[in-house]
Amino acid sequence: MKFGFVGSFGSVEQHVQLARECERCGWDGFFTWDAISLDEPGFETMATWDPFGVLAAAAAVTERITLGAMVFATPRHRPWEFAQRALTVDQLSGGRLVLPVGVGVANDRGFVSVPGQAFELRDKAVLLDDILAWLARAWSGETFTYDGTQLRTGEFQFPLPPVRGHIPVWPVAVWDATHPPLKSLRRALRWNGIVPQVRGESPEDAEAGPEEIRELVAWIQKQRGPDAGPFEVIAQGRLDADPAKAAAHARTMADAGATWWIESWWDPSSATPEGLIDKVRQGPPRL
Repeated sequence: MKFGFVGSFGSVEQHVQLARECERCGWDGFFTWDAISLDEPGFETMATWDPFGVLAAAAAVTERITLGAMVFATPRHRPWEFAQRALTVDQLSGGRLVLPVGVGVANDRGFVSVPGQAFELRDKAVLLDDILAWLARAWSGETFTYDGTQLRTGEFQFPLPPVRGHIPVWPVAVWDATHPPLKSLRRALRWNGIVPQVRGESPEDAEAGPEEIRELVAWIQKQRGPDAGPFEVIAQGRLDADPAKAAAHARTMADAGATWWIESWWDPSSATPEGLIDKVRQGPPRL
């Protein structure tokens, strides 16, 4: 299992420092996040940054680690601009960019305060599928047009494809063993990985535990078959400060089938930029 860390709070300089420290201290990935203006208690004074700008700077000061955002609010972006910015970071990093993608949070004013912007969940989900299909064509290097459900464009061409031929896409999907929401799960199966969530009122409530990961991985294996190739399963949470307890929990998640653990601190009342740096410098667990 690989280990990543989210730069959830801090200045641009602190985010770039965090990325540098992730590489120096043995982490496998650095992730930022993607929001414009959150209508959320505790976030009123928290600055948000352009994720691709942060990742471009991170690419310039690192050589090894995976780079991404948890997660890109893809329906809020114009796909042609998203494609160009992703290709820029992909080239700068030598092919280290990944794209965890979702519909975006409901309280982002980048959705709800902009006339004409999709903000109903169903509309955003349809637009997400359109944009992902558009990106796949953009990465081909060929001239293309697109005629989707909510997205239609004339001719585009991005002549230089991604470094590795494509940029891995990890869609968010909700897991419920009793009533699996098949639409979001099947979206993830079409791509390269899944960021699973369970039903909950907060980011912490929505984090999948080892039992949910085990159930999900078993379902994925049945759907994809034994020869389908690599597929990433990304778990999120906060590891204990005690190294032995952290390693034990990480081992449990790995045994359940998670291929990534993303250390994620989202509570502005308890997480600080300085505290994030301290946690990164402790390094990931040793399994």
